[in-house]
Amino acid sequence: MDSKKKTTMKSKRKTKRPYRYKPGTRSLMEIKKYQKSVDLLIPLLPFKRLVREIANGYKSDLRITKKAFNTLQESTESYLVDLFKKTNKIAIHCNKRITIMPKDIKLKLELDK
Repeated sequence: MDSKKKTTMKSKRKTKRPYRYKPGTRSLMEIKKYQKSVDLLIPLLPFKRLVREIANGYKSDLRITKKAFNTLQESTESYLVDLFKKTNKIAIHCNKRITIMPKDIKLKLELDK
């Protein structure tokens, strides 16, 4: 009888739940992780497919070197990061919002013209 009690007691134990972070902590950790990394953020293959699709609209059978793809990807990511930084500043300036909206991006693009 004692052995049956021990097995049932073990099965009734709760499993330990993972640690729950406060709201915003996980996103800040993710931001810091990406700021420290020097890797490209956009996956290579989808970016290559997009570039080839756009290039085929201009000329078919266009060959692009690996170095050209890397340069395009680095410049694209640099442009997007700069766009989001400036858009975030606009969002913070307008009504003290933190979340960026499409109207903020449109305003930033209009100011750049």
